[in-house]
Amino acid sequence: MHLPERSGDQVRIGVALQVPAPYGTLVQAVRARVGDPLAHAIPPHITLLPPTVVERDHLPDVVAHLAAIAAAEAPFVVALEGAGTFRPVSPVVFVKVSRGAERCAALESLVRSGPLAQELRFPYHPHVTVAHDLDEDTLDRAHLLVEDFEATYAQGSMRLYEHGEDGVWRTVARLPLTGTSVHAATADRVG
Repeated sequence: MHLPERSGDQVRIGVALQVPAPYGTLVQAVRARVGDPLAHAIPPHITLLPPTVVERDHLPDVVAHLAAIAAAEAPFVVALEGAGTFRPVSPVVFVKVSRGAERCAALESLVRSGPLAQELRFPYHPHVTVAHDLDEDTLDRAHLLVEDFEATYAQGSMRLYEHGEDGVWRTVARLPLTGTSVHAATADRVG
C-alpha cells in the first residue's frame, strides 16, 4: 500500500464506507486466511479518499467538510458480488461493487474536494480489497475464495480514519448519511 510520508504534526487519514458485519467479518477472514499482513490493520471498506496527509490542526476543517457532505447525502444500497483484480497494473484482488457504485463515485468526488482536493494516482474504481501486494499464487487463491461472494446492505454512513503509529487504521469520526441528495438511480436509495 502506498502511504504518503508525514512530517511534523501531520496525520495520515483516509475516508471510506465500512463494510458492515457479517460481510466485513467474512472479507477480513479471507484476507487473514491468505496471509495478508494488513488483514487486521485495515477494516474492510470501500475507499472514498486514499491515504492522505493533513496538518493535525486542519482536522476540524476536514470533519466539517465531511459532515456537510454526509448531511446532504442519502443512505443507499450497496451490493458486493464476485471477484476482480487490478493485475497486472497493481497486485490487488477485490470484491466488486455491483450495486451502488455510482453513489460511491459521487461521494468520492464530493469528499475529494475542498480541503481534501487532490489528484488520484489511478481512476476511481469502488471495490473492497481482499489481498494486496502478495505473490501471484496467493492472489489467485484469494480470487478463488471470493469469486462467489455476495452481500447486499444499506450504506448509512462514511468514516474518517486515522492511521496509527502501530499501522492500524482507526475510526476517528462516523458521519451518518442523513440527507436527501441522490446522485444515481433512485432505486439505490434506502428509505
